Amino acid sequence: MILCFLVPSSYLSELCGTIMNPGPRRSVPALVYLRALLYVPELVWACLGAVWVSDSSTGCKPEEVGAVIAAVVSSWIILLSMAVGVLVVFDPLGSQRPGAPPDAPRGVRDLESSESSQLFYTAHTVASRVWESRLRLLCCCLPQDNNHRAAFSSIAQLVSGFFLDTDLVPSDIAAGLALLHQEQDKMEHCRDPDEVLSHSPSSPIREDLEVELEKAAHFMKFAAAAYGWPLYVYSNPLTGLCKLSGDCCRSRQAEYDLVGGDSLGCHFTSILQSTGLQYRDFIHISFHNQIYEIPFYVALDHKREAVLVAVRGTLSLKDVLTDLSAECENLSVEGVSGTCYAHKGISQAAHYIYKRLVNDGILSQAFNIAPEYKLVICGHSLGAGAASLLAVLLRSTHPTLQCYAFSPPGGLMSKAVADYSKQFVVSVVLGKDLVPRLSIPNMEDLKRRLLKMVSNCSKPKYKILMRGCWYELFGGAPDDFPTELENRREEVLNQPLLGEESLLVQRSNTYQSLSSDDSPAHPTHLPLYLPGCILHITEDGPARRHCFAPVRYRAEWSSETSFRNVLISPRMVADHMPDVVLRALRSLTREQPFALCPSSTSNSHLNVI
Repeated sequence: MILCFLVPSSYLSELCGTIMNPGPRRSVPALVYLRALLYVPELVWACLGAVWVSDSSTGCKPEEVGAVIAAVVSSWIILLSMAVGVLVVFDPLGSQRPGAPPDAPRGVRDLESSESSQLFYTAHTVASRVWESRLRLLCCCLPQDNNHRAAFSSIAQLVSGFFLDTDLVPSDIAAGLALLHQEQDKMEHCRDPDEVLSHSPSSPIREDLEVELEKAAHFMKFAAAAYGWPLYVYSNPLTGLCKLSGDCCRSRQAEYDLVGGDSLGCHFTSILQSTGLQYRDFIHISFHNQIYEIPFYVALDHKREAVLVAVRGTLSLKDVLTDLSAECENLSVEGVSGTCYAHKGISQAAHYIYKRLVNDGILSQAFNIAPEYKLVICGHSLGAGAASLLAVLLRSTHPTLQCYAFSPPGGLMSKAVADYSKQFVVSVVLGKDLVPRLSIPNMEDLKRRLLKMVSNCSKPKYKILMRGCWYELFGGAPDDFPTELENRREEVLNQPLLGEESLLVQRSNTYQSLSSDDSPAHPTHLPLYLPGCILHITEDGPARRHCFAPVRYRAEWSSETSFRNVLISPRMVADHMPDVVLRALRSLTREQPFALCPSSTSNSHLNVI
């Protein structure tokens, strides 16, 4: 890679090679090791600079001393960053392993299958330990209790298994995502815009799309308010701090005891500002946050006559660990036929809130005040997943409850539980939001498609990245990159990208499916689905618009099949933000005659994107 920037552009294609042809870059490892040797004199020089600044800088001009201090500080930052980077990304399994040569007879290779399996198992165990050490290093500020250790172990096994059969560097992944985005855009442009699927919601209470949009817009403000003051200040950058400053420092210990709060600070004030509720409307507020334990609040919504439970989404490192604990856990659901399981981390969070609501008598207290009200649960992102599973747990005792899940995670619950939740859960997804499409099978499919794209493209990586950056920033027509698939044998595609002799990647489903458009025949992970009936909101108009152009939205009922693939888009993260979802819902409720698709207003059929 370094050579790419040291030679004229006319030789770049010959010297850099392609992603699948690293031959012209064989001298790069030697340059990397040479650079590592230079790390020692740089470290010595930085130490000498620090000593000089502390002892021998007297009598020098202030500007000279300032320049030296800046240089010393910068060098130490660079050195420490390199050290941390090596500790985090260094792969002790990256060296090639001895094994049968690729052109050896099949019988010889079959004789070594047991040895290969044992080596693969050993490598997986070592990789899990490496990733667990990395997680502990990155999360060194968290207490190392049993829950955290169990989460680290679970996440390490998941991540190590996902990356074990690949040998891609970050620039390879970036190039593959750029290629995949342009390929998806080409397919979208070729699709007939009139091609829709008729669909009737399974539950008659979902027939009125306009009413559901009004309810979703109303409850989304409560889900957004659960994030507390950080989102409030982010959404109101000019006035947020001024509005909160008057109440943040005021002592309200007695009031906090009444609502069950714990160290609320500015959170409670921001919730009051965001929801428009009065202090007396709150039953319980908790911002206690640990792994598998997420904040929530309970309030009385007099406008909708509801006892409202709002669950916060991801806002801390502990929430991220809850998100990443993605293995399946059995779920006990009354009255559901079929296998019931769910995302482990989110299921644990839902059970935590369930115990607080039921065992601590919070719901009983709320319904003693307003016995005629119905129960409504809402949340965004992680909070949406926990709210959906919490609704499943409370359904047997509160048969009239409703749940609104905004941007829920895709890998959440089994098919049986998802079908059961369609009676009382509405999921709202905006645009090409990444999170509702995130599940382990979907990520495996993304990895397979990404590997296929980079293995078939014959252009140098730097050209792919430059073209990809231009396309993301300024748009234009998707590029038709030349492919070398026609000139390559299928057995070559079944080999690993950079280590043809490595036993760690032989017989991998990922590589064996590169020459086919079909997914691997034997998925290694249980499928998980979005909860409830899915309300999909998309931008109505051209795919790319001016930064200050007004945005118009359309809303349609959709199905889980529309979210089985990860879509690469500049909006895949922005569409997940709670303030963007709230803005889209409010725009739809203000522009109902134009926002709803013609067939969506009918009670008999609804369009699915």
